[in-house]
Amino acid sequence: MTRTATTSAAVVLALLAAVAPALTTPAVASPGPGATTPTVEEGRLALAAPQEILHRSGFDDVRAEFGRGLAHRTTYAEARRYVAGEGRALWRRAVDRAQGRGPAGGDLSRDDDRPLYWARLEMTKELRQWQPDFDLSDGQRKALLGSLERTSRGEDSIELPAGKRVLRIVVTGFDPFQLDADPRRSNPSGAAALALDGTTVRTASGRTARIEAAVFPVRWADFAAGTVERTLLPHFRRGPRQVDLFTTISQGRPGRFDVERTNGAWRGGYPDNARESRTEVVPIPAGVPTVTPQPQWTTTSLPYARIVAAGTGPYPVVDHTSVTEIPAGGTTPVERPDGPTPGSTARAGGGGDYLSNEIAYRATLLRDAVRRPELPGGHLHTPVLEFGPGNTDPADGRVTDPDFVRNRVAITGQVRAIVTVAAGEVA
Repeated sequence: MTRTATTSAAVVLALLAAVAPALTTPAVASPGPGATTPTVEEGRLALAAPQEILHRSGFDDVRAEFGRGLAHRTTYAEARRYVAGEGRALWRRAVDRAQGRGPAGGDLSRDDDRPLYWARLEMTKELRQWQPDFDLSDGQRKALLGSLERTSRGEDSIELPAGKRVLRIVVTGFDPFQLDADPRRSNPSGAAALALDGTTVRTASGRTARIEAAVFPVRWADFAAGTVERTLLPHFRRGPRQVDLFTTISQGRPGRFDVERTNGAWRGGYPDNARESRTEVVPIPAGVPTVTPQPQWTTTSLPYARIVAAGTGPYPVVDHTSVTEIPAGGTTPVERPDGPTPGSTARAGGGGDYLSNEIAYRATLLRDAVRRPELPGGHLHTPVLEFGPGNTDPADGRVTDPDFVRNRVAITGQVRAIVTVAAGEVA
């Protein structure tokens, strides 16, 4: 999930995002007393593509079943337990479907990440509009929504084994994004996370590695609130279950993988899935370990040379080193093909200035803050997932096609191979 457009193109995209609500998102009814208005993301549920994705995956039953369960909760404590359990059940259902367990629920390919995204929004919309028989404060409703977000993303179910016989790996993906332009979009990083969660791979040396995964939202506010640090910190701390390797993953450039060498402390302002924009230094949440003063740059500790040299699949893998900086003493951003110069100010990491760069910056900064500079970790950009010829126009296009599925499966398979190569270097 990178942004490589020129400044003028970025302005155009931001303007398009600003007018998109009037063009693409249906109006939503006002909620009843005590409820809250549906979000921008929830508003897109009324579009035809999300409903078809839910129907063709069997996830169109999620909202009704969740609503029936909510109706039987008589206290906040009951609601809290129920919501957390249903969030975890949705995550497990999506992982099981992606990994071939249980019924497919429809003809949509099992590797698809989109049913999880749209079903979660069905649940948050239902919870946002729920009017229980007991008093539910705004703070309690917000806490329930936060719990549903965390549990349905796998953020609280990363379970790494103890012991020295197995390597412990954490990977993360993202939700689909740029949905005002095309609500059919999938994110191969999210698909890879579902495919890899709870699986094991064997390195070239014969050592077993266990992979655990989570998927993050494409929203600036969630990152500022600490969702990345809250998820990763327990596994970065030293202990019998500490992670041995991590990689954050997002969708990047067409036709290639990129191992991003350097990450920058700058938010470029491109609109997120909530149509919100942030242009500022990456804010670090209070209460988490960090490095002071806040560095402008962090660096990957993935074995990038080995990953690039290995034959991991059909797409080329690039050691991506360029950044955009304001040189020390300067005022104008300059692109540097070989990384930042001393004393410079970040304006884009190798992964751009959007949330893919930010998750890489946050994760590697956290690695440094807990004083584990030897921990291998960094960011991997996947190729852009594209629909097949003749199916590129969202106005009349299909939600899936053979090329679309084949490309996503190939990307996921190569992510697995890249992670396996990296794990082999740790072993």
